[in-house]
Amino acid sequence: MASRALVWMRRDLRCDDHAALYHALRRFEQVYCVFVFDTDILDLLPTREDRRVDFIHASVLALDEDLRQLAAGCGTHGAGLLVRHGPAAQEVVQLAQALGVQEVLTNRDYEPEAIARDARVAGDLQAAGIAFSDYKDQVLLDRDEVLTQQGHPYSVFTPYKRAWLQKLDAFQCKAYPVARYAGHLAALPKGEAIPSLADLGFQPSNLASLKIPTGSRGAQLLLQDFLPRMAAYQDARDFPAVKGVSYLSVHLRFGTVSIRQLATLAVAQARTGCEGAQTWLSELAWRDFYAMILWHHPQVVTQSFRPIYDKVQWDDAPELWQAWCEARTGYPLVDAAMRQLLQTGYMHNRLRMVVASFLTKDLGIDWRAGERFFAQHLNDYDLSSNNGGWQWAASTGCDAQPWFRIFNPITQSERFDPDGKFIRRYLPELAKVPDRYIHFPAAMKPLEQQACGLQLGRDYAHPVVDHGRARERTLMRFHFMKNPD
Repeated sequence: MASRALVWMRRDLRCDDHAALYHALRRFEQVYCVFVFDTDILDLLPTREDRRVDFIHASVLALDEDLRQLAAGCGTHGAGLLVRHGPAAQEVVQLAQALGVQEVLTNRDYEPEAIARDARVAGDLQAAGIAFSDYKDQVLLDRDEVLTQQGHPYSVFTPYKRAWLQKLDAFQCKAYPVARYAGHLAALPKGEAIPSLADLGFQPSNLASLKIPTGSRGAQLLLQDFLPRMAAYQDARDFPAVKGVSYLSVHLRFGTVSIRQLATLAVAQARTGCEGAQTWLSELAWRDFYAMILWHHPQVVTQSFRPIYDKVQWDDAPELWQAWCEARTGYPLVDAAMRQLLQTGYMHNRLRMVVASFLTKDLGIDWRAGERFFAQHLNDYDLSSNNGGWQWAASTGCDAQPWFRIFNPITQSERFDPDGKFIRRYLPELAKVPDRYIHFPAAMKPLEQQACGLQLGRDYAHPVVDHGRARERTLMRFHFMKNPD
């Protein structure tokens, strides 16, 4: 057994069922844990009031307490989480040298910039005589674990899912028994303290008022709330006014819940024939699928997965872009979804598809602009899933929506928010609009508008485009791209 190790925590802010922490504790006598508020990331954020930084900070405080309690249960006092603020690649190497560790262990990241960063860290550590190792933790099956019979990565989800389900056995879902070796957690050096949000240069967001639970305890509260509803997931998940989803996406993003725990619960119910559990398990498979796509095809960050679609001529329409960003397109379901995002940092999955389709297929704007906007505002922003979702909606990605299938924002509203409950929640100016017009107020005549205290153009926007005409333009756009002659 070697002497000391450092576990570098990133998007895995928990101490239970944690791959890198388990391997460190099992192999080393003294194990330190560190989280770095990475200025290479934080300095690029456009605002000093960011819900994600708020969520991470609260979860870091919770993780520190959880580590202290875990160590105390084994008779070790003074343990906890080391926290640094600076360029992560430098801070980790400097801390590893100062602590005199033999190895730095971390959980694997699949984003191109993170892969490059980790390669730099590994090289700097090697130069200092310190080993570096990484482990699969944020997904169930990664990189080359699910390949076609010809040994190639899949590009279509359905056959990928079949192979994924065949490989997803009890071993892949087995939890790492961290507590068994928790006695090897080391006491922190004297003088260690966790910086406040203000110390980091940020101020509190509205996270607390939104009552979004943080840390691993918050994740478990949401999970326990969802389990009795899992059976209804298949039917309820598409209706934004209904409590039909798990709301665990931000916890999966920052690793305050174990993906193996979720898969174990889903598999257990799926094997009983529960369609809701089977559908939820498919969503976990989509998550692995997009992570695999990003790892094998890092060019999708800036390019279409299918290169031919980089020839699509998107419109330069700044006024339409601003209307979409500011939730004033004149299509209530689209605007309500965008207000939900702006006010809470969350958007229901069905609505993500609707607003992405509207931006790319109705407004003719490049999917990359929408992807960047979501990256700025989503609490649960994850590069692989966000990129995959946008390319699906824009018909440029792997296994994407065919370009000739275009969501109708009015019929989507009628189908998935039939009573207009979600729309009225986020567009209170439409509260008195009759049900038959709630999905498209522009159909009301002036006297009907007056009767419900609404004036289009003053209280709510006129439609910025005609969907029927926009649909025809999109069909022509893609047809011309595929048939330039």
